[in-house]
Amino acid sequence: MLSSKDSLKILKETNALQEGHFILSSGLHSDKYIQCAQLLSKPGKARKICNSLSKKIKENFKKIDLILSPAIGGIVIGYEIGRLLGIETIFAERKDKNFELGRGFELKKGQKILIIEDVITTGKSSLECSSLVIKAQAKVIGYACIIDRSNGKSNIKEKIISQLKMEIRTYKKENLPNHLKKIKPIKPGSRKI
Repeated sequence: MLSSKDSLKILKETNALQEGHFILSSGLHSDKYIQCAQLLSKPGKARKICNSLSKKIKENFKKIDLILSPAIGGIVIGYEIGRLLGIETIFAERKDKNFELGRGFELKKGQKILIIEDVITTGKSSLECSSLVIKAQAKVIGYACIIDRSNGKSNIKEKIISQLKMEIRTYKKENLPNHLKKIKPIKPGSRKI
């Protein structure tokens, strides 16, 4: 498995770890942003991260029937982990601001579901997916991501398996540090799509 140091090196090499002034999907501000699409667009580098994460998932979850990922950020990582583990993978899409299953995807009663996305900060997208699992009377067995940047403060209470934990400070708009006040913010991510 890749070490944290080697994983961080790959994030920097692929420009997945970005610096500036960002407004996150949670509404919080940060001077760092993880753009996993940059990592996942480079298959050779992404393969190392995904292989390592898939081994961690295999060690922590003995039985997974299905992987569910939130669109857009979780689709590629969910697919790749599903491919490596030989597990069917589906995704939920936003329709009218809520996640729904489309494209003929379905969850079955009693299935053991692992929810995977690229980055977990507050856990909002993952928890929205988990509500679909509960509604279908299936079971969320846990969560996985490339980067866990929740600092233990996400709303997810179950186990989160990640390739890398990163402590990246976030700020409310009214409490911005001076260095961020001087930089025009940008709003990356897919929540607005």
